Amino acid sequence: MVYACIDIGSNTTRLLVAEPAGGQLKELLSQRSFTRIGRALTGDGAITKKKVREVAGVVATQARMARELGAEEVEAVATAAIREASNRDELVEAVQRDAGLALEVLTFESEARLAFVGATKTLGHPAPGPIAVVDVGGGSSEIAVGTVAGGMEWCASLRIGSGVLADAYLRSDPPSASELHAVRQHVAGAFEGLEIPEVERAVAVGGSATSLRRLVGVELEHEALERGLRILASGRVEEVAGRFDLDPERARLLPAGMLILEEASDRLGWPLRIGKGGLREGVILERLAEGADGAAQGKNAA
Repeated sequence: MVYACIDIGSNTTRLLVAEPAGGQLKELLSQRSFTRIGRALTGDGAITKKKVREVAGVVATQARMARELGAEEVEAVATAAIREASNRDELVEAVQRDAGLALEVLTFESEARLAFVGATKTLGHPAPGPIAVVDVGGGSSEIAVGTVAGGMEWCASLRIGSGVLADAYLRSDPPSASELHAVRQHVAGAFEGLEIPEVERAVAVGGSATSLRRLVGVELEHEALERGLRILASGRVEEVAGRFDLDPERARLLPAGMLILEEASDRLGWPLRIGKGGLREGVILERLAEGADGAAQGKNAA
């Protein structure tokens, strides 16, 4: 059976179409659009009507793509920017009308849990001890701690994301040293007082983490992240994006995302390894688990 998840975030609207294969997920299609909802909020915290129409249209297109690939179940979820928008119901209604999908606006706890499931269930190797999953989004960042066997046991949400910070501080192209310093200070302040449980490894998921594969590899040690920041600050956005096959908008947002990941890594005391799965994978894996539990209960009842 083919499943699909559409994740409407602060920066992007992303589609994943996948099917189960050997206890893992086989990706059939991954697609994203930079819809930048976080940048389209009015003074009273509402998403503009133009942006609501645009995002609903993107979701409708992605839902059609998923169904053309055979997806029998298409789930749509929304995260921080929509969760905090004063008119989020307008987007929920527009997605229902244009795409025929019931849009679930996730709490931060649900967002963290699903990212944890997606990251830990796709590790591909045994991981018996406690793990931290750091999910840097456009409007917020979630940290979840738990085990593969027991699931998430602790989580926190920080009101910082790559989109929010880039829009607030990174106005030069390339970003200046003073702008990056301001982001670093803001991030440090957001983490102040946060007591994260001890872990034995850490995984990074989300758009910033995924994009860093091309820039610095899969192991996000402090020095690797600092090297990546130097690269991003060495040339204009279009030039860096071309060199590393990145979307220019992602290249613009990436320094802010990297500074969040760097602070998280320093606080955890472990380098972050880029995960193979995140929120969308978590949504699909939970649906698969629910289906298996339902089938087992039906068999027992019979």
